[in-house]
Amino acid sequence: MIKISDIAKNKVVELMTNDGYNPTEDFIRVGVKSGGCSGLSYDLDFDKNKNEDDKMFEDNNIKIVVDKKSFLYLVGTTLEYSGGLNGSGFVFSNPNANRTCGCGESFSL
Repeated sequence: MIKISDIAKNKVVELMTNDGYNPTEDFIRVGVKSGGCSGLSYDLDFDKNKNEDDKMFEDNNIKIVVDKKSFLYLVGTTLEYSGGLNGSGFVFSNPNANRTCGCGESFSL
């Protein structure tokens, strides 16, 4: 299960609408790929098409899709949004990560 904070939800709805997606029907695709300074990096995009091996969740009225491989790395993660002085963007609060980089975009287990 992946959760979405209230602030992240509001930003997701805004961005999806601006990009021509329907937040009540379309979804966020979250994944993990090799790379980044800590070994693995997060991948986030909007999508309308679900693949056969995708797992779908809904939290805070937002649909989230994760591919089967990435799911193991992301169980229990909360998607948050930070608008601080150091820059704004989505932040993954991942309890499975042992080490993260300073930018918060990559991690290792």
